[in-house]
Amino acid sequence: KPLTAHSKYFFFPTVNFDHFQILRAIGKGSFGKVCIVQKKDTKKMYAMKYMNKLKCVERNEVRNVLKELQIMQNLEHPFLVNFWYSFQDEEDMFMVVDLLLGGDLRYHLQQNVHFSESTVKFYICELALALGYLRTKHIIHRDIKPDNILLDEHGHIHLTDFNIAAIVKDDLKATSIAGTKPYMAPELFQTFEGFHPGYSFAVDWWSLGITAYELLRGQRPYVMRSSTPANEILQTFHKVHPSYPAAWSLEMKSLLRKLLCIDAQKRISCLAELQDLDYMSDVNWDAVLSKQLSPGFIPNRRRLNCDPTFELEEMILESKPLHKKKKRLIKHINYTLHTRNVLKPFKKYERNPVKRTLTDQA
Repeated sequence: KPLTAHSKYFFFPTVNFDHFQILRAIGKGSFGKVCIVQKKDTKKMYAMKYMNKLKCVERNEVRNVLKELQIMQNLEHPFLVNFWYSFQDEEDMFMVVDLLLGGDLRYHLQQNVHFSESTVKFYICELALALGYLRTKHIIHRDIKPDNILLDEHGHIHLTDFNIAAIVKDDLKATSIAGTKPYMAPELFQTFEGFHPGYSFAVDWWSLGITAYELLRGQRPYVMRSSTPANEILQTFHKVHPSYPAAWSLEMKSLLRKLLCIDAQKRISCLAELQDLDYMSDVNWDAVLSKQLSPGFIPNRRRLNCDPTFELEEMILESKPLHKKKKRLIKHINYTLHTRNVLKPFKKYERNPVKRTLTDQA
């Protein structure tokens, strides 16, 4: 079938590492490391995520990487970090995605940024539209947290990291344990206790509630760490009641209580339920979706909103820095047949650059 201007995706066998100019390292993610790149022909800037293939096999992460690739190829939305290219060479796998220079919300929390209630409400609306879209694609993200929410230069949010996302269809429930403990919903921990009721999209809305609370207060409503045992976490949910500062509006406190409802059946767990709240009656959802409204917090455009040590780490501590890849591969190629076969499904990919209308994304 011939490709046309209306085809969603184009596949080009020639896209590779040489088509990009490496500019600087900016972070680490579940996929591996992240750097800023510029595509040489179009001069457009992207974020390039890359992971060493041997390490991927050693850590048994091949399945998650391929699943993330599969999921992201079928997604496109204003409030997601959208996927553009994928390819591999003898050492690494690469995913090229939207470049967001506003930093993630974890970085801004660490910089002691105070997020106003109106700004957090705005983030909730944008994230809710993203979650509503993911639901139409039968996807549970399972890792909503400040670390995975990036800001663009105008302050709009973009959800990233689908490494542990789940695809559920035909009203089935997910049962596997996945997520970051302080942001995981109560029903997820029942699996740790040997009870397997399953869970669905409501877990992402719990995580949204935890994230919103943390942005407002600078701390999470429940004290727990990734090392906290599951039985202790379940006890915490039933014994500890989150406190809501008097300075917060009654409407915001009511919304957070509905998001942080222990009973998943009573929790706000879809876009329509959120939109029906009186607190959201003043929201122009079409304007939110089309990014016509200005967020309350605008990242500093004169600085790179990330930890500067990532660049230092790449240049000094990394044994195989990305900027020296070409010389290294010319001198020595040590690529096992096993690794090549295991990662064969990681295919080259290029997204159709034709911009879709927002009506397709609602």
